[in-house]
Amino acid sequence: MKNQRINEYDKHRTLDSIAALAGGIAHDYNNLLTAIIGNITLAQTYLNQNDKPFTLLGHALAASKTAKNLTQKLIAFSRGGSPNNKVTAVNRLVKSAVEFTLSGSNIKSIYSFAPDLWQIDVDQSQIGQAIHNVVMNAREAMHQGGHVKIAAINMAVTDEIASLPEGNYVKVSISDQGRGIPAAEFDNIFEPYYSTKDMGIRKGAGLGLSICHSIIRKHGGDVTVESQIGAGTTFNIYLPATDAKPTTQSASSKPDRNRRIFGEGNILIMDDDKSIRELAGEILQHLGYRVKFARDGVEAVASYQAALKSADPFDAVILDLTVRGGMGGKETIQKLMAIDPDVKGIVSSGYSEDPGITGYEEHGFSGVVAKPYSLEELGEKLSQVLRGEPM
Repeated sequence: MKNQRINEYDKHRTLDSIAALAGGIAHDYNNLLTAIIGNITLAQTYLNQNDKPFTLLGHALAASKTAKNLTQKLIAFSRGGSPNNKVTAVNRLVKSAVEFTLSGSNIKSIYSFAPDLWQIDVDQSQIGQAIHNVVMNAREAMHQGGHVKIAAINMAVTDEIASLPEGNYVKVSISDQGRGIPAAEFDNIFEPYYSTKDMGIRKGAGLGLSICHSIIRKHGGDVTVESQIGAGTTFNIYLPATDAKPTTQSASSKPDRNRRIFGEGNILIMDDDKSIRELAGEILQHLGYRVKFARDGVEAVASYQAALKSADPFDAVILDLTVRGGMGGKETIQKLMAIDPDVKGIVSSGYSEDPGITGYEEHGFSGVVAKPYSLEELGEKLSQVLRGEPM
Protein backbone atom coordinates (compact mmCIF):
# COMPACT_ATOMS: atom_id res chain seq x y z
CA MET A 1 0.00 0.00 0.00
CA LYS A 2 2.87 2.40 0.83
CA ASN A 3 4.55 1.82 -2.56
CA GLN A 4 1.20 2.28 -4.29
CA ARG A 5 0.73 5.65 -2.61
CA ILE A 6 4.24 6.73 -3.62
CA ASN A 7 3.59 5.72 -7.23
CA GLU A 8 0.27 7.59 -7.21
CA TYR A 9 2.01 10.67 -5.79
CA ASP A 10 4.73 10.58 -8.45
CA LYS A 11 2.16 10.15 -11.22
CA HIS A 12 0.03 13.06 -10.02
CA ARG A 13 3.09 15.28 -9.50
CA THR A 14 4.21 14.66 -13.09
CA LEU A 15 0.74 15.37 -14.47
CA ASP A 16 0.50 18.52 -12.33
CA SER A 17 3.77 19.81 -13.81
CA ILE A 18 2.56 19.18 -17.34
CA ALA A 19 -0.78 20.78 -16.51
CA ALA A 20 0.89 23.93 -15.18
CA LEU A 21 2.87 24.23 -18.42
CA ALA A 22 -0.29 23.69 -20.47
CA GLY A 23 -2.10 26.43 -18.57
CA GLY A 24 0.68 28.95 -19.20
CA ILE A 25 0.82 28.08 -22.89
CA ALA A 26 -2.97 28.41 -23.17
CA HIS A 27 -2.88 31.88 -21.58
CA ASP A 28 -0.26 33.16 -24.02
CA TYR A 29 -2.02 31.46 -26.91
CA ASN A 30 -5.32 33.10 -25.96
CA ASN A 31 -3.68 36.52 -26.01
CA LEU A 32 -2.47 35.85 -29.55
CA LEU A 33 -5.90 34.58 -30.59
CA THR A 34 -7.54 37.67 -29.10
CA ALA A 35 -5.52 39.85 -31.46
CA ILE A 36 -6.29 37.56 -34.42
CA ILE A 37 -10.03 37.05 -33.82
CA GLY A 38 -10.60 40.63 -32.74
CA ASN A 39 -8.87 42.12 -35.78
CA ILE A 40 -10.65 39.74 -38.17
CA THR A 41 -14.10 40.63 -36.83
CA LEU A 42 -13.19 44.33 -36.80
CA ALA A 43 -11.94 44.17 -40.40
CA GLN A 44 -15.16 42.47 -41.51
CA THR A 45 -17.19 45.47 -40.35
CA TYR A 46 -15.52 47.56 -43.07
CA LEU A 47 -16.49 45.12 -45.84
CA ASN A 48 -19.65 44.12 -47.63
CA GLN A 49 -20.69 40.54 -46.91
CA ASN A 50 -20.66 39.81 -50.64
CA ASP A 51 -17.03 40.88 -51.00
CA LYS A 52 -14.43 38.16 -51.55
CA PRO A 53 -12.18 39.49 -48.74
CA PHE A 54 -15.11 39.17 -46.31
CA THR A 55 -15.47 35.50 -47.22
CA LEU A 56 -11.73 34.87 -46.90
CA LEU A 57 -11.68 36.53 -43.50
CA GLY A 58 -14.59 34.28 -42.55
CA HIS A 59 -12.47 31.23 -43.36
CA ALA A 60 -9.64 32.64 -41.23
CA LEU A 61 -12.11 33.29 -38.40
CA ALA A 62 -13.39 29.72 -38.54
CA ALA A 63 -9.83 28.39 -38.29
CA SER A 64 -9.14 30.73 -35.38
CA LYS A 65 -12.19 29.44 -33.53
CA THR A 66 -10.93 25.89 -34.03
CA ALA A 67 -7.67 27.00 -32.44
CA LYS A 68 -9.71 28.59 -29.64
CA ASN A 69 -11.29 25.22 -28.93
CA LEU A 70 -7.82 23.70 -28.56
CA THR A 71 -6.85 26.30 -25.97
CA GLN A 72 -10.02 25.45 -24.05
CA LYS A 73 -8.80 21.85 -23.91
CA LEU A 74 -5.43 23.02 -22.62
CA ILE A 75 -7.14 25.17 -20.00
CA ALA A 76 -9.33 22.27 -18.94
CA PHE A 77 -6.18 20.16 -18.57
CA SER A 78 -4.49 22.89 -16.53
CA ARG A 79 -5.22 22.83 -12.82
CA GLY A 80 -4.66 26.54 -12.35
CA GLY A 81 -8.33 27.40 -11.89
CA SER A 82 -11.06 26.38 -9.51
CA PRO A 83 -14.37 24.78 -10.47
CA ASN A 84 -17.58 26.84 -10.35
CA ASN A 85 -19.50 24.28 -8.31
CA LYS A 86 -23.21 23.58 -8.02
CA VAL A 87 -25.03 20.74 -6.29
CA THR A 88 -25.97 18.34 -9.07
CA ALA A 89 -27.87 15.11 -9.65
CA VAL A 90 -25.42 12.58 -11.08
CA ASN A 91 -27.79 10.69 -13.38
CA ARG A 92 -28.96 13.73 -15.35
CA LEU A 93 -25.47 15.15 -15.76
CA VAL A 94 -23.96 11.84 -16.87
CA LYS A 95 -26.79 10.89 -19.21
CA SER A 96 -26.73 14.29 -20.93
CA ALA A 97 -22.98 14.03 -21.60
CA VAL A 98 -23.21 10.42 -22.81
CA GLU A 99 -26.12 11.00 -25.19
CA PHE A 100 -24.44 14.06 -26.67
CA THR A 101 -21.19 12.15 -27.27
CA LEU A 102 -22.83 9.09 -28.84
CA SER A 103 -25.29 10.99 -31.04
CA GLY A 104 -24.88 10.05 -34.70
CA SER A 105 -22.86 6.93 -33.91
CA ASN A 106 -23.70 3.22 -34.17
CA ILE A 107 -23.11 2.76 -30.43
CA LYS A 108 -25.94 2.32 -27.93
CA SER A 109 -25.91 3.35 -24.28
CA ILE A 110 -27.09 1.11 -21.44
CA TYR A 111 -27.67 2.76 -18.05
CA SER A 112 -27.72 1.30 -14.56
CA PHE A 113 -28.16 3.97 -11.89
CA ALA A 114 -28.61 3.00 -8.25
CA PRO A 115 -31.75 4.39 -6.60
CA ASP A 116 -31.28 7.37 -4.27
CA LEU A 117 -27.87 8.30 -5.65
CA TRP A 118 -26.06 10.84 -3.52
CA GLN A 119 -25.67 14.28 -5.05
CA ILE A 120 -22.35 15.82 -5.99
CA ASP A 121 -21.08 19.40 -5.69
CA VAL A 122 -19.31 19.96 -9.01
CA ASP A 123 -18.72 22.25 -11.94
CA GLN A 124 -21.32 20.81 -14.30
CA SER A 125 -19.52 21.96 -17.43
CA GLN A 126 -16.19 20.46 -16.37
CA ILE A 127 -17.62 17.13 -15.22
CA GLY A 128 -19.69 16.96 -18.40
CA GLN A 129 -16.46 17.46 -20.34
CA ALA A 130 -14.74 14.70 -18.36
CA ILE A 131 -17.57 12.24 -19.02
CA HIS A 132 -17.62 13.25 -22.68
CA ASN A 133 -13.89 12.55 -23.01
CA VAL A 134 -14.17 9.05 -21.53
CA VAL A 135 -17.18 8.18 -23.69
CA MET A 136 -15.44 9.60 -26.76
CA ASN A 137 -12.49 7.33 -26.00
CA ALA A 138 -14.92 4.39 -25.92
CA ARG A 139 -16.56 5.52 -29.15
CA GLU A 140 -13.20 5.71 -30.93
CA ALA A 141 -12.30 2.23 -29.66
CA MET A 142 -15.50 0.68 -31.10
CA HIS A 143 -15.41 1.37 -34.84
CA GLN A 144 -17.74 -1.57 -35.53
CA GLY A 145 -20.38 -0.35 -33.09
CA GLY A 146 -21.70 -1.99 -29.97
CA HIS A 147 -22.82 -0.62 -26.65
CA VAL A 148 -21.40 1.38 -23.77
CA LYS A 149 -22.54 0.54 -20.24
CA ILE A 150 -22.82 3.40 -17.77
CA ALA A 151 -23.38 2.61 -14.10
CA ALA A 152 -23.46 4.79 -10.98
CA ILE A 153 -23.53 3.70 -7.34
CA ASN A 154 -22.99 5.19 -3.89
CA MET A 155 -19.72 4.10 -2.32
CA ALA A 156 -18.13 4.60 1.09
CA VAL A 157 -14.36 4.62 0.55
CA THR A 158 -12.06 3.56 3.37
CA ASP A 159 -8.52 2.64 2.32
CA GLU A 160 -9.09 0.50 -0.75
CA ILE A 161 -8.28 3.36 -3.15
CA ALA A 162 -4.87 4.79 -2.34
CA SER A 163 -5.40 8.17 -3.94
CA LEU A 164 -8.71 8.96 -2.18
CA PRO A 165 -9.28 10.10 1.39
CA GLU A 166 -11.93 8.23 3.34
CA GLY A 167 -15.47 9.41 2.73
CA ASN A 168 -18.62 9.04 0.68
CA TYR A 169 -18.33 9.05 -3.10
CA VAL A 170 -20.46 8.48 -6.17
CA LYS A 171 -18.75 5.97 -8.45
CA VAL A 172 -19.52 6.32 -12.17
CA SER A 173 -18.33 3.39 -14.31
CA ILE A 174 -18.14 3.59 -18.11
CA SER A 175 -17.49 0.27 -19.89
CA ASP A 176 -16.83 -0.24 -23.60
CA GLN A 177 -16.47 -3.25 -25.91
CA GLY A 178 -13.18 -2.17 -27.45
CA ARG A 179 -10.09 -4.34 -27.80
CA GLY A 180 -8.86 -3.46 -24.32
CA ILE A 181 -5.70 -1.93 -22.90
CA PRO A 182 -2.64 -3.97 -21.84
CA ALA A 183 -2.04 -3.81 -18.08
CA ALA A 184 1.48 -2.50 -18.71
CA GLU A 185 -0.02 0.64 -20.23
CA PHE A 186 -2.36 1.54 -17.34
CA ASP A 187 0.15 3.99 -15.84
CA ASN A 188 0.50 5.86 -19.15
CA ILE A 189 -3.03 6.32 -20.43
CA PHE A 190 -3.58 9.64 -18.64
CA GLU A 191 -0.43 11.17 -20.10
CA PRO A 192 -1.04 13.85 -22.77
CA TYR A 193 -1.03 12.49 -26.33
CA TYR A 194 -0.58 8.90 -25.21
CA SER A 195 -2.84 6.43 -27.01
CA THR A 196 -3.24 2.72 -27.64
CA LYS A 197 -5.26 3.44 -30.77
CA ASP A 198 -4.02 3.85 -34.31
CA MET A 199 -3.00 7.51 -34.37
CA GLY A 200 -3.38 7.66 -38.14
CA ILE A 201 -7.18 7.54 -38.03
CA ARG A 202 -7.78 9.94 -35.17
CA LYS A 203 -8.49 13.66 -35.13
CA GLY A 204 -7.75 15.90 -32.16
CA ALA A 205 -6.13 13.02 -30.33
CA GLY A 206 -4.14 13.19 -27.19
CA LEU A 207 -5.65 15.33 -24.42
CA GLY A 208 -9.02 13.70 -23.71
CA LEU A 209 -8.11 11.34 -20.88
CA SER A 210 -5.53 13.76 -19.48
CA ILE A 211 -8.21 16.44 -19.27
CA CYS A 212 -10.60 13.99 -17.63
CA HIS A 213 -7.99 13.02 -15.03
CA SER A 214 -7.17 16.66 -14.28
CA ILE A 215 -10.82 17.69 -13.90
CA ILE A 216 -11.74 14.80 -11.61
CA ARG A 217 -8.66 15.31 -9.42
CA LYS A 218 -9.50 19.00 -9.20
CA HIS A 219 -12.89 18.01 -7.78
CA GLY A 220 -11.30 15.86 -5.08
CA GLY A 221 -11.94 12.57 -6.87
CA ASP A 222 -9.99 10.16 -9.00
CA VAL A 223 -10.18 7.99 -12.12
CA THR A 224 -9.12 4.35 -12.29
CA VAL A 225 -9.09 1.89 -15.17
CA GLU A 226 -9.82 -1.81 -15.52
CA SER A 227 -9.22 -3.61 -18.80
CA GLN A 228 -8.66 -6.99 -20.35
CA ILE A 229 -7.46 -7.61 -23.90
CA GLY A 230 -10.42 -8.71 -25.99
CA ALA A 231 -12.95 -7.86 -23.28
CA GLY A 232 -13.04 -4.07 -23.29
CA THR A 233 -12.20 -1.33 -20.81
CA THR A 234 -13.94 0.22 -17.81
CA PHE A 235 -13.13 3.67 -16.45
CA ASN A 236 -14.25 4.29 -12.87
CA ILE A 237 -14.79 7.91 -11.87
CA TYR A 238 -15.05 8.70 -8.15
CA LEU A 239 -16.62 12.01 -7.12
CA PRO A 240 -17.12 13.17 -3.52
CA ALA A 241 -20.76 13.12 -2.42
CA THR A 242 -22.39 16.11 -0.72
CA ASP A 243 -25.24 16.67 1.74
CA ALA A 244 -25.92 20.16 0.37
CA LYS A 245 -29.20 20.93 -1.37
CA PRO A 246 -29.36 22.19 -4.97
CA THR A 247 -30.23 25.82 -5.56
CA THR A 248 -32.82 26.83 -8.10
CA GLN A 249 -32.98 29.85 -10.35
CA SER A 250 -36.28 31.26 -11.50
CA ALA A 251 -36.89 31.78 -15.19
CA SER A 252 -37.50 35.49 -14.58
CA SER A 253 -33.86 35.88 -13.43
CA LYS A 254 -32.69 35.05 -16.95
CA PRO A 255 -33.69 38.07 -19.03
CA ASP A 256 -33.89 38.00 -22.78
CA ARG A 257 -30.76 39.77 -23.98
CA ASN A 258 -30.71 41.68 -27.22
CA ARG A 259 -27.40 41.67 -29.03
CA ARG A 260 -26.87 45.43 -28.69
CA ILE A 261 -23.18 46.02 -29.08
CA PHE A 262 -22.96 49.73 -29.89
CA GLY A 263 -22.90 52.36 -27.17
CA GLU A 264 -21.28 55.47 -25.80
CA GLY A 265 -19.23 56.41 -22.78
CA ASN A 266 -15.69 56.71 -21.48
CA ILE A 267 -13.93 53.36 -21.02
CA LEU A 268 -10.59 52.57 -19.35
CA ILE A 269 -8.72 49.54 -20.72
CA MET A 270 -5.94 47.98 -18.62
CA ASP A 271 -3.77 45.30 -20.20
CA ASP A 272 -0.03 44.69 -20.15
CA ASP A 273 -0.10 43.48 -23.77
CA LYS A 274 0.11 46.46 -26.12
CA SER A 275 -1.54 44.61 -29.01
CA ILE A 276 -4.54 43.73 -26.82
CA ARG A 277 -4.86 47.32 -25.58
CA GLU A 278 -4.78 48.67 -29.11
CA LEU A 279 -7.21 46.06 -30.42
CA ALA A 280 -9.74 46.60 -27.61
CA GLY A 281 -9.42 50.34 -28.15
CA GLU A 282 -10.03 50.04 -31.91
CA ILE A 283 -13.08 47.83 -31.31
CA LEU A 284 -14.65 50.10 -28.69
CA GLN A 285 -14.00 53.26 -30.70
CA HIS A 286 -15.64 51.57 -33.68
CA LEU A 287 -18.64 50.80 -31.47
CA GLY A 288 -18.97 54.42 -30.36
CA TYR A 289 -16.98 54.60 -27.12
CA ARG A 290 -14.12 56.84 -26.02
CA VAL A 291 -11.15 54.96 -24.57
CA LYS A 292 -8.05 55.48 -22.46
CA PHE A 293 -5.35 52.96 -21.64
CA ALA A 294 -3.33 51.69 -18.69
CA ARG A 295 -0.55 49.11 -18.68
CA ASP A 296 -1.06 47.92 -15.11
CA GLY A 297 -3.07 48.47 -11.96
CA VAL A 298 -1.02 51.41 -10.73
CA GLU A 299 -1.64 53.34 -13.95
CA ALA A 300 -5.30 52.29 -13.97
CA VAL A 301 -5.96 53.52 -10.42
CA ALA A 302 -4.19 56.83 -11.07
CA SER A 303 -6.08 57.38 -14.33
CA TYR A 304 -9.43 56.46 -12.77
CA GLN A 305 -8.86 58.75 -9.79
CA ALA A 306 -7.93 61.66 -12.04
CA ALA A 307 -10.96 61.10 -14.29
CA LEU A 308 -13.26 60.90 -11.26
CA LYS A 309 -12.22 64.42 -10.27
CA SER A 310 -12.80 65.71 -13.80
CA ALA A 311 -15.96 66.31 -15.78
CA ASP A 312 -15.44 63.08 -17.73
CA PRO A 313 -15.22 60.08 -15.35
CA PHE A 314 -15.00 56.54 -16.65
CA ASP A 315 -18.27 54.70 -17.21
CA ALA A 316 -16.56 51.30 -17.02
CA VAL A 317 -13.13 49.69 -16.77
CA ILE A 318 -11.89 46.54 -18.51
CA LEU A 319 -9.11 44.93 -16.47
CA ASP A 320 -6.72 42.17 -17.46
CA LEU A 321 -6.73 39.58 -14.69
CA THR A 322 -2.98 38.88 -14.77
CA VAL A 323 -0.31 41.53 -15.32
CA ARG A 324 3.25 40.25 -15.46
CA GLY A 325 5.35 42.07 -12.87
CA GLY A 326 2.53 44.43 -11.93
CA MET A 327 -0.81 44.87 -10.22
CA GLY A 328 -3.45 42.68 -11.85
CA GLY A 329 -7.20 42.90 -12.15
CA LYS A 330 -8.29 41.49 -8.77
CA GLU A 331 -6.13 43.87 -6.74
CA THR A 332 -6.94 46.78 -9.04
CA ILE A 333 -10.72 46.42 -8.75
CA GLN A 334 -10.43 46.40 -4.94
CA LYS A 335 -8.52 49.68 -5.00
CA LEU A 336 -11.00 51.18 -7.48
CA MET A 337 -13.94 50.14 -5.28
CA ALA A 338 -12.31 51.95 -2.36
CA ILE A 339 -12.22 55.08 -4.51
CA ASP A 340 -15.63 54.60 -6.16
CA PRO A 341 -17.99 51.94 -4.76
CA ASP A 342 -20.08 52.24 -7.94
CA VAL A 343 -17.25 51.36 -10.32
CA LYS A 344 -18.28 49.03 -13.14
CA GLY A 345 -15.42 46.65 -13.76
CA ILE A 346 -15.11 43.92 -16.37
CA VAL A 347 -12.41 41.30 -15.89
CA SER A 348 -10.72 39.78 -18.92
CA SER A 349 -8.27 36.90 -19.10
CA GLY A 350 -6.99 33.99 -21.11
CA TYR A 351 -7.26 31.91 -17.93
CA SER A 352 -10.97 31.20 -18.37
CA GLU A 353 -11.10 28.81 -15.38
CA ASP A 354 -9.39 31.12 -12.88
CA PRO A 355 -11.54 31.91 -9.81
CA GLY A 356 -11.33 35.57 -10.81
CA ILE A 357 -13.25 34.63 -13.96
CA THR A 358 -15.61 31.89 -12.78
CA GLY A 359 -16.41 33.76 -9.55
CA TYR A 360 -15.94 37.30 -10.84
CA GLU A 361 -18.74 38.82 -8.73
CA GLU A 362 -17.08 37.67 -5.51
CA HIS A 363 -14.07 39.82 -6.41
CA GLY A 364 -16.12 42.95 -7.13
CA PHE A 365 -16.41 42.75 -10.91
CA SER A 366 -19.66 43.51 -12.72
CA GLY A 367 -18.91 41.32 -15.72
CA VAL A 368 -16.42 39.09 -17.46
CA VAL A 369 -15.16 38.67 -21.02
CA ALA A 370 -12.85 35.72 -21.63
CA LYS A 371 -10.02 35.90 -24.13
CA PRO A 372 -10.01 35.42 -27.02
CA TYR A 373 -13.02 37.59 -27.82
CA SER A 374 -14.56 38.95 -31.01
CA LEU A 375 -15.87 42.44 -31.67
CA GLU A 376 -19.42 41.24 -30.99
CA GLU A 377 -18.51 39.49 -27.74
CA LEU A 378 -16.62 42.46 -26.28
CA GLY A 379 -19.31 44.92 -27.37
CA GLU A 380 -22.12 42.80 -25.97
CA LYS A 381 -20.46 42.24 -22.58
CA LEU A 382 -19.70 45.93 -22.15
CA SER A 383 -23.23 46.91 -23.17
CA GLN A 384 -24.71 44.46 -20.65
CA VAL A 385 -22.59 45.86 -17.82
CA LEU A 386 -23.42 49.47 -18.66
CA ARG A 387 -27.15 48.60 -18.75
CA GLY A 388 -26.88 46.77 -15.45
CA GLU A 389 -27.96 43.41 -16.87
CA PRO A 390 -26.87 40.16 -15.18
CA MET A 391 -24.26 38.24 -17.17
